[in-house]
Amino acid sequence: MEPKEDLLNLSTQKFVEFLKDNSIRRFYFVYDRKKKKVVSSHKQLQQIADFINSDKRDFNFHEGMFFQVTKNYDTLQSAFVHRTNRGQAAGGVRYWSYNSFEEYLRDGLRLSKGMTHKNALAGLWWGGGKGVMAYNPSYDKNDPEVRSSIYKEYGELMTSLCGCYVTAEDVGTNVHDMANIFSATRFTTCIPFNLGGSGNPSIPTARGVVAGMKAAIKFLKKGSLKGKTIAVQGMGNVGGPLIKYLFDEGAAKVIACDVSTNNVEKLKEELKGKSFEAYVVGFDDSSILEQECDIVSPCATGAILNDRTIPFIKAKIVCGAANNQLEDPERDGRDLHKRGIIYVPDFLTNRMGIVNCANEQYGYVNNDPAIEMHLQTGWKHSIHQACLAVLAESKRSGQSTSKIAVKIADKLSKENHPIFGHRGQQIIDSLVENGWFNE
Repeated sequence: MEPKEDLLNLSTQKFVEFLKDNSIRRFYFVYDRKKKKVVSSHKQLQQIADFINSDKRDFNFHEGMFFQVTKNYDTLQSAFVHRTNRGQAAGGVRYWSYNSFEEYLRDGLRLSKGMTHKNALAGLWWGGGKGVMAYNPSYDKNDPEVRSSIYKEYGELMTSLCGCYVTAEDVGTNVHDMANIFSATRFTTCIPFNLGGSGNPSIPTARGVVAGMKAAIKFLKKGSLKGKTIAVQGMGNVGGPLIKYLFDEGAAKVIACDVSTNNVEKLKEELKGKSFEAYVVGFDDSSILEQECDIVSPCATGAILNDRTIPFIKAKIVCGAANNQLEDPERDGRDLHKRGIIYVPDFLTNRMGIVNCANEQYGYVNNDPAIEMHLQTGWKHSIHQACLAVLAESKRSGQSTSKIAVKIADKLSKENHPIFGHRGQQIIDSLVENGWFNE
């Protein structure tokens, strides 16, 4: 029977209550290639499938979206699988607060699609996917027992999906959480060092953003980072190391902000003597984007570049680590281009986290050339070369850099894995055939 309420506008916790009232613990939305539409595992959730089918912005023929409510602590968890031609879907699991189920759903759709583009442009034989978990305010997310249980159950979800998605670390998740995931599945990367993994990928990610900045500066024939002023939004796991790298590169001044007082005070103490300004902001404060500077670097949340913020950007370059920086990729990419602002697409320059951990199973060597080549200037798939190619084609064609980058990434992402072919789709077909949601 169809629900009377608008499920998409429910808070994630109200949505969990709806699921429990209907005895639904696991459910999915899968793209049916014969019917050419998304189908739902449950009739009670058909309105969500209809919404996904009608969406023209974030849905992009995602192969499958799998959800569960944890047995403990009523936490909504999911795995969004976008495209798996190049290999298993790979991307981190985000633990975040959402105002509604629609917001939660859109984040998963956008993030997983971004991982497809990121992995393809990086030349990795992986597809695109993302995990999303909604914070339940009824429980203390910093309680070790709560976190351990939630992340172990996420590992169980990974195991149940039979490898169509391999998870990793993302916003809100740390290496201890990854150890708990690993205790329940082998379908994960970003495993802690002491368990044979590559650990926290934030440092490599920051290095990749620096590489993107250098490419943009070269394209504009503006020399190097030496003497430049950079505004950084977010001073966490990536933004903090990035700021230090910028000073290593000779930046004249860095202005930064964060919602965390601890992050701000810690970095101010560490960078005493540098031309460094930092301040605490509220979650909706985007004033950092309006700073007089050479480069703006969004390293916090997504959708920060939009019709409300772009008109006030004074920098000539936007290059940061945050995922999905454009609220509306078509509109906002076009608006940045019209204003003559060089936008380095986030999925092009923030790849180093997944590069660092995606191929953990192949072992480790000093100064790993399989990782370092992404940060050098010679390899055709390096951040430097990929940036220059996108910027040059944007200038030649008059199209936005985001549109050019997506076009290139889409083409690469549809190349089938040279050994396993489109196996991820086969796994999803098997999950549907086996009645996965009944497990």
